[in-house]
Amino acid sequence: PSAHRTALVLTALSFSLRCCWSSFSSAPEIPLIAPYFGTKTRYEEVNPQLLRDVLFVDRSVLKAPASEGCSPVHLTAVIRHGSRYPTVKNIRIQRLSELVRREASRGSERWQQDIQSRWENWFSEDMDGQLVTKGKAELRQLAARLSALFPALLAEENLRRISLRSSSKHRCVSSVEALQEGLWRTADMQYRHVIDDQLLRFFERCRGYVEGVENNRTALQEVERFKHGEEMEALRRRTARRLGLHQQRLTTDLLEAAFFICSYELSIRSVHSPWCFLFSEEDAKVLEYQADLKQYWKRSHGHMISSLSSCPLFHHIFRTLDRAGRPRRSTEELPEPASILVGHAETLLPLLSLLGLHKDQTPPTASNYRTQHGRSFRTSHMVPYAANLLFVLYDCQRGPRLQLLLNESPVRFPGLKDDAPLYRDVRATYRHLLDGCDFDRECEGRAAGRGPSTEL
Repeated sequence: PSAHRTALVLTALSFSLRCCWSSFSSAPEIPLIAPYFGTKTRYEEVNPQLLRDVLFVDRSVLKAPASEGCSPVHLTAVIRHGSRYPTVKNIRIQRLSELVRREASRGSERWQQDIQSRWENWFSEDMDGQLVTKGKAELRQLAARLSALFPALLAEENLRRISLRSSSKHRCVSSVEALQEGLWRTADMQYRHVIDDQLLRFFERCRGYVEGVENNRTALQEVERFKHGEEMEALRRRTARRLGLHQQRLTTDLLEAAFFICSYELSIRSVHSPWCFLFSEEDAKVLEYQADLKQYWKRSHGHMISSLSSCPLFHHIFRTLDRAGRPRRSTEELPEPASILVGHAETLLPLLSLLGLHKDQTPPTASNYRTQHGRSFRTSHMVPYAANLLFVLYDCQRGPRLQLLLNESPVRFPGLKDDAPLYRDVRATYRHLLDGCDFDRECEGRAAGRGPSTEL
């Protein structure tokens, strides 16, 4: 009955949710470079079916074996905040706009003229990374899709037993509030989340990471080499020429700013910005690769401590799964049906790498761009806005099974062949982390001013 009520409510809500989306989908076309914005990529580029229907749910993604009579008993979801404004540190846009107005020669193309004389800079420092209206809609819609995918777990009578945690950053708090609005669907709901930076901003507390990577100039040397290498220099010269600027006036930072204007105007306003015409698809791939190099060497597989900094979150997830999957007496309290944690791309990337996901045989470097086009490590696919990593625990005849979904698509645990392997096999795969991965030892033991340990 509860699942039926949920389905009825979702049907009634679908019109209003889809109407909310209509104001964000008025762009006549999507730029060819839209799938290459790295962590600034729209969620729709990863799941393009949402461009047609924001509540589209593919139930075939649930892969528990039909022969074992499985049913979901718990969902843990680690979710990135939705689309946001630029942060202050990313606002180089004003400098670029003023430079083009002041020094660019008059272009003949319509888009060049739009940039030079018609485009108005609407970015301001007070926006500073705040969640935008579309970002709130993304989280409400994700909540509706999860409710449709797991109607029993997220039924109305279970919602008060759901655990909700958020990073303290306002874009995350606004996101977890929007998520609750999508789950509760009532006007008189009260927000129930708690702030937990220890779990969701673990990277700030890990001294080994802060000293060994964050504040270590040599940790990102591959990024710096690529930034001043052949591909980026050629792109910088081409872009300066298209803008009508002297080559030396367009720095790499301003080149990135032009690229980000295109991404922000698309993700925030659903506008095909004139700035997008500056870049070909090949240009966008070069800029995406530079962004991926940064994330790989700063937040992911490049340095072991980056992954190990997520040990608190890893242990929290498996403790929650252990509680949900263990046998219990009829008199015992039921486990929480879902645990929802809202954080950042910087929350998800270390966790994904700790789990061994998206680890290519050959790491990306400054010198192997041309051989990396088929790489698995693409942040545009992994952590767009509203990215989500779902751990689905099933009760099955042979015992509990666990399935992993990234951005609502099935992902296999490394080394395991089944889409939803037995939970005991998953625990065996990660035994070395479950028995170790001590945050204090890893983060303090790797500090003391030493360089980061490199894991290739």
